[in-house]
Amino acid sequence: QVELVESGGGSVQPGGSLRLSCVASGNIFSIAEMGWYRQAPGRERELVAKIAARGTSTNYADSVKGRFTISRDDAKNTAFLQMTALKPEDTAVYFCNMFVGHINVALKRWDDFWGRGTRVTVSS
Repeated sequence: QVELVESGGGSVQPGGSLRLSCVASGNIFSIAEMGWYRQAPGRERELVAKIAARGTSTNYADSVKGRFTISRDDAKNTAFLQMTALKPEDTAVYFCNMFVGHINVALKRWDDFWGRGTRVTVSS
């Protein structure tokens, strides 16, 4: 089975920076799209940023454009989210999502996987 594990969350003051990482492990032969989502208390999960296979394109939520940067390291099955100029409204649990090609019972298949999340708190 495939597992995604996020790291890098924490508490930071407004204007600060954090870098999130998400590592995928398992019997993986390829990863297509990678994305970061977030869910604030009492709100629905929302897309923050996504990056296409091989990094050919990226998309960002309007609220984070110019402040957040998504990137990937395919050799390490890892996605990153560099967050700068953080605001209190960025406070949320951040989840990693990947569309992963993996081998399951000797069969190749593609499935969507989620990490368990890492908490980001922006407060003075």
